Order: sequence, then C-alpha cells, then structure tokens
Amino acid sequence: MTENPPHFYRARFSVAPMLDWTTRHCRYFHRRFSRHALLYSEMVTTGAILHASYDHLAFDPQENPVALQLGGSDPQQLRRCAELAQQRGYQEINLNVGCPSDRVQNGMFGACLMAHADLVAECVGQMQHAVDIPVTVKTRIGIDDSDSYDFLCDFIHRVQQAGCREFIIHARKAWLSGLSPKENREIPPLDYERVYQLKRDFPQLMISINGGIKTLAEMQNHLQYVDGVMVGREAYQNPALLGYVDRALFDAQSPVITPREAVESMFPYIEQQLSQGVYLNHITRHMLGAFQHCKGARQWRRYLSENAHKAGAGIEVLTTALQFVDTE
Repeated sequence: MTENPPHFYRARFSVAPMLDWTTRHCRYFHRRFSRHALLYSEMVTTGAILHASYDHLAFDPQENPVALQLGGSDPQQLRRCAELAQQRGYQEINLNVGCPSDRVQNGMFGACLMAHADLVAECVGQMQHAVDIPVTVKTRIGIDDSDSYDFLCDFIHRVQQAGCREFIIHARKAWLSGLSPKENREIPPLDYERVYQLKRDFPQLMISINGGIKTLAEMQNHLQYVDGVMVGREAYQNPALLGYVDRALFDAQSPVITPREAVESMFPYIEQQLSQGVYLNHITRHMLGAFQHCKGARQWRRYLSENAHKAGAGIEVLTTALQFVDTE
C-alpha cells in the first residue's frame, strides 16, 4: 500500500458522518481502536460555522485523520468554510449530497442536490480552489424517480469535471418525501453492483461504498471492486469492530486493539475533559457499545447509563463498570 498517496491509503476504510453520534468525543474513542481509519465529523452547516457562537470546528489533533462534512449549497460560503477547516487541521472536506431530511432539503442541501449537478460542481470547484486537502462528495445512487444508472453517471461526470476525484456512494437511492431519514437508511434496497459498475466506468476516480456494511469479510469483498469502504451504524454500535480494521485492511502486523484497552486508554482524555467542565456522560454515551459481544455488556451499559450523568461523576464510574465485563 505504500505506493498509494496517503489520503488514498486512509480512505480505504472510514467511519461515516452521523448526526449526534460522530462528535469529537466519539472520534477520540474510535481513534483508540484504529490508527488508520479516516473519521468523519457530523454534518456541519455552513451557517453554523460562519454565524454560530459555538465553535463547530473544534477537535483534538489526536483524532486525525479527520474529514469535515459540510452541509450547504452556497459556493462562496462553502469556500470560506473549507478554508477555515484546512486552517484548523482537518484533512478532507466532504460535501453532503446524501441526507434526505426535510430540514436539510429546506436548506437546499443534502440529497436534493443530486438534481442540481452543476451547482454541486460549482461548490466543489470553489472549495478545490481554496484548499490543498481533498474535497470529496458523499451521495446516493439516485433520488425519487431519478434513479437510473444514466442519471447517476451524469451527476458523477459533471461533478468530476469540477475537479472532484473522490466520491463516497451510499448504495441506496433516497426518497425526498414519504420516508424519514431512518427509513431512508433501511427501506430503499441496496444496490452494491451499481457502485461497482460506477468504478468500472470511472476508473480514474476513487470510489468508496457505504450502506449496510457490518463485517470485515464484507469489507474485504467490497474492496475487490471499489477503492474504499465506509461503515456507519455498525462502527458506532459495535466499536470493537474497529480494533480489527488496521490488521485486516491496512497492515497485517498491526495489533488488534481490545475494547478494554481502548476504554482504559481514554482515561487521560476523560480526566482532561472533566477538568474543562465536560460532563462524563457526554463522552461515555459513545462508549456504551464497546463490549457488545462480551459477557457483561448489558451490565456495562446499564451502569454507565445510570451513573455517568450524575453530578461529580468521574473515572471511578468507568472503573466500576469495567468490573462487570468478562473479555476472556
């Protein structure tokens, strides 16, 4: 793999952007499992970055490599946000062209942008000119009745003409009305072959696949046909999976990181965050699935859920919860 550019290498495996889930605390925890995985932020709107009082770009450099996913459709605003993100140390800018929620559609971004390929191309072009880091697009295979392969190819062709060389394809189409975001992640059927065909027809592009991927075997199979795999809910709900990723997908000499090792390696970070006024449960809520397939996993989740939110809760909550878990 050493002959590949560094970003190509990292993007071989990534953890998907997930609203309310892939926060900076979540990413720090996931990084304890894998050195190589490319981690994504939650989707952040351009308006939030440019106008909100809260610093939406804050993250710990130890989380890197991290990609910032942007939501927006104003080329100049996206350009400015991309500049700010590069200055802060993010290593990729990703444009959301896949979220189907009503709120996102009302803001004229997300999956509805698939119907406006020229606008997406302009947005990508502005960001490309502003930064040196990769600018990528995460999209669906179609929207509503615009779900033919020709429609997808036309979209990819127009956007790649603006300089985009990397696309993450969620292998489902999106219904812009009639389905909730959750239903849009489950009801439209997966069509992996369409993504494989896209790679065959655009061999010069880096194509990653997303949607319904749960096991290392599935990842390894997809990588026979595309350049990268992106895993979402399974990585969050069963983060122990990430402990095997480096060895399975990057370097056979990499160690396997156990959930207990990952949890215990979080202690210095948690102590630091607590000293800055962060509540323990804001961190531990992302760690509930750490021992999903281990004896004592239910007791681990219950103890954290019942105690991490209490006033003054500290590391002792985690050390006590760990006593319930048998990882042998």
